[in-house]
Amino acid sequence: MTFSSSLFTPIPFPTTHRFSPKLKPLRTVTVTAVPAELDGTAIAVIGGGSVAALAAALSLTDPERRRRLQAEEVGGGDKEVVREYFNNNGFERWRKIYGETDDVNRVQRDIRLGHSKTVENAILMLKDEGSLQGVTVCDAGCGTGSLAVPLAKEGAIVLATDISAAMVAEAEKQAREQLQSESENGAPIMPKFEVRDLESLDGKYDTVVCLDVLIHYPQNKADGMIAHLASLAENRLILSFAPKTFYYDMLKRIGELFPGPSKATRAYLHSEGDIERALRKVGWKIRKRGLISTQFYFANLIEAVPV
Repeated sequence: MTFSSSLFTPIPFPTTHRFSPKLKPLRTVTVTAVPAELDGTAIAVIGGGSVAALAAALSLTDPERRRRLQAEEVGGGDKEVVREYFNNNGFERWRKIYGETDDVNRVQRDIRLGHSKTVENAILMLKDEGSLQGVTVCDAGCGTGSLAVPLAKEGAIVLATDISAAMVAEAEKQAREQLQSESENGAPIMPKFEVRDLESLDGKYDTVVCLDVLIHYPQNKADGMIAHLASLAENRLILSFAPKTFYYDMLKRIGELFPGPSKATRAYLHSEGDIERALRKVGWKIRKRGLISTQFYFANLIEAVPV
């Protein structure tokens, strides 16, 4: 069950269908499904018949009970769990993963690669129709600014938001450090950073981008979030999500056998069909789609436009 992580060159985006079939999927079981300490070889050897043999063991786990306990601890549901996690233990973990420090293990380094490829290809989607100079973009779930800062460098006018105050502070810090050095040459506009959840976003933007966020929410909540994000976008909506297939669902459940208490948020996979139906309900359609993967990260990346 090994996967290629040779995704170091930009992926060409066809106007309608998938990335080249030669590319293997990009994985997002990462956020919580595979614990950081789990060595890659441990997952790699679980293949073929071994995966089937694991079904009995997986059926004995109770991730839903663990999730309920998480929610009770913070006095709320999925949103409160996510906010608490990314303002505390999760912030330090993901700041390292999204950053450039060498203080990461093999799995975290692989996740960093996967996320960076998602960001890279989202930018390619955005630039496909021309310059981003003056284009308004809402980066919903900005994390540490890995998308917002490059977009500002391209001349976009960016609103970057996140449910985590710690993440927003780090993103603003990164933006000031990286954009200040370029202020003498073209003076990119500093993104506007705000602590907000997806449901509270308002305004109108040429494009709304939401990367690696839907994994924290079940489909019924994701449907509402997609509808709301689409209402903010005038021309394009770019989303990434962890694809729900038997194989990836099995990987996620394997990860739930090793629930590091300081790491786990709830992880939800979504089928492309469910995402597409949610978009169609609000008058949008998928124009571009792709599947990107490294060994420990996988994600579908789509661009939707009004019908």
